[in-house]
Amino acid sequence: MSELTGSVVVFGSTNIDIVTHPEHLPRPGETVFAGSARFSMGGKGANQAIASRRLGSPVRFYSVIGKDSFGEMALDFLRKENINTDTIRISNTTSTGLAFISIDANAENTITVISGANATMTVAEAEQVARSMTSNDILLLQMELPAEAVENAACTAKQKGCTVILDPAPVPVTGLTDRLLQHTGIITPNSTEAKALTGVHPHDQASAVEAANCLRARGPEVAIVKLGADGVYYQSETESGFIPPFPVISIDSVAAGDCFNGGLAHALHSGFPLRESVRYAAACGALATTRKGAGEAAPSAAEVLALMQQ
Repeated sequence: MSELTGSVVVFGSTNIDIVTHPEHLPRPGETVFAGSARFSMGGKGANQAIASRRLGSPVRFYSVIGKDSFGEMALDFLRKENINTDTIRISNTTSTGLAFISIDANAENTITVISGANATMTVAEAEQVARSMTSNDILLLQMELPAEAVENAACTAKQKGCTVILDPAPVPVTGLTDRLLQHTGIITPNSTEAKALTGVHPHDQASAVEAANCLRARGPEVAIVKLGADGVYYQSETESGFIPPFPVISIDSVAAGDCFNGGLAHALHSGFPLRESVRYAAACGALATTRKGAGEAAPSAAEVLALMQQ
């Protein structure tokens, strides 16, 4: 492992999650009962920031919240995770983002998001964040902020020599622009997102290879296709491979992708080679499914290493 320099920089969303656990997810027109509801930390940006910080990386998190009780809840949680909240803008005119999450007995979930303050992030703020970065920094992006802001952050950071990692979730109805993809170093879709972006449904290794080929043809240097409980496929210009799934008992898959990306950024920032970084990230994602919550589900470095050694 190399000496740590630079930071993991997260430019992304902050939400408060309102989570219920019905026996099964409701079908159209159906009412189902859940035993209780709970509030937890969420937003793909906040989840990624927490995941990288718990693993030991220095993190700079840029986001926006509302001036309300949900915003105070978010700030309190981030501070408890030793994340500096000075870089989080507080909007006086828009409420904090919310996500309504239902998780069934099989750990499958549905999520409805109200963007709130996240939707007010500007292109100018994105460029300011990226200009503050150095080539030793890694930039984590997701699509819960305005697409133009995400695109400009990626372009400016890539021009400065930074590694740009994009979680393309949620995939916009119009897809991702060529400009964004051409300035993305690593793209990490799950099978649903890969199908939306390529038309290929990766359900096994062969179809994952096809989806990764399509993704890399549009610009990213590395495509990592997450197959959930079936493992992870990765591909760059010089190497490719498959990481088998880790044997865990899953109860909640909400933040698995966010913890995967937070772990990937931490591993790359720590100097791990690509394959080991993807395996480290897969362990982070697997562990996140073994506990409830979004940001709270992020594992520690000791837990990740223990799972990798099994």
